Amino acid sequence: MTVDPFGPARLGPIELRNRIIKAATFEGMTPKNVPTDQLIEYHLAVANGGVGMTTVAFTAVSRDGRGARGEMVMSDDAVSGLRKLVDAVHATGTKVSVQLGHAGPVAAATGERGLSPTPRFNPIIMKRTKAMDDDDFARVTAQFASASRSAVDAGVDAIELHLGHQYLLSSFLSPKLNRRTDKWGGDAEARAAFPRQVVRAVRDAAGASIAITAKLNMVDGVKGGLTVDDSVAIAKLLEADGCLDALQLTGGGSLLNPMYLFRGDAPIAEMAKTFKPYMRPGFRLVSKRFLREYPFEEAFFLDYARQFRAALTMPLILLGGINELVTIQSALDEGFEFVAMARALLREPDLVNRMQQGSAAGGTCIHCNKCMPTIYEGTHCVLVSAGQRPGFDATT
Repeated sequence: MTVDPFGPARLGPIELRNRIIKAATFEGMTPKNVPTDQLIEYHLAVANGGVGMTTVAFTAVSRDGRGARGEMVMSDDAVSGLRKLVDAVHATGTKVSVQLGHAGPVAAATGERGLSPTPRFNPIIMKRTKAMDDDDFARVTAQFASASRSAVDAGVDAIELHLGHQYLLSSFLSPKLNRRTDKWGGDAEARAAFPRQVVRAVRDAAGASIAITAKLNMVDGVKGGLTVDDSVAIAKLLEADGCLDALQLTGGGSLLNPMYLFRGDAPIAEMAKTFKPYMRPGFRLVSKRFLREYPFEEAFFLDYARQFRAALTMPLILLGGINELVTIQSALDEGFEFVAMARALLREPDLVNRMQQGSAAGGTCIHCNKCMPTIYEGTHCVLVSAGQRPGFDATT
């Protein structure tokens, strides 16, 4: 049966006006860790452009859980600004999700020591990350619950939990990063114990009127990392727990293999410029190994995602290199309930409206990935002039 991409669809307790979601991508527009007018304009652009739901990212559940200094922290200070964003986006007919996460070992980028399942040396701070102890498990779980309550207070429609990209919860799922021998490590079920505990705490804190989704790694994209078979087993456990309304399927990540997530050109020269001058030679030395290049393919995660669709009955959100209307249509017809788009909308925030109107069959993103280094100055497509970027004032 053919599914209408632009017709309304249920996501747990809420209804979206269509099946296209703006994927969570760090906006770089919260320098003081709270929402700004620039962030609101950024999400208004894709809301006015026709998406069913836009996702505010990456929102840390604590200051030591940030993956970058300028990420939003879901605290009481952020609620009023987020409420302003929600109200503005709701006026367009679009729903709002907020992505909650803890950067874990990636938090070393902010100067924090970083939490992880087992210690891992971090060359940025020249220290090993801290293996979580009983107090950490209780504290972080409580932080996720508290952040969820704050998100509900701000009026969001959905919460997306980050179980991907080697952030804290994802690192517990990965056998490469989680080598614990206690109840939090071992086989796939044991490695999933802490993430499942957090998911349950968030559902209990948020209540039944909010949709809860999770961004889940299907694979880590590195030798010894999370495999599809293990991830499918974990997904079945999450489905059986009954706390989630959908899974968004992803792979790779910030810590081990960033380009596995993005595909396309590796922006090494542009990334080098974001480092302090004395750090650039070292970055260039390791960059080709760290930023491995993968050819871009439309819907590059689809083959992996099909294995999850065959194993699960819960709603799934397909992510990864979705640019064409024909891709969206075929994914929905295969049984994926929603699709999530990121880079295509960064270049063309109004792409969904133009697809629905019949004036566009796909996006014009060229997958150069030069948007990646712009996260420190406000995430944007470098091929779009400043005056046309949402939230940017061309006069400044």
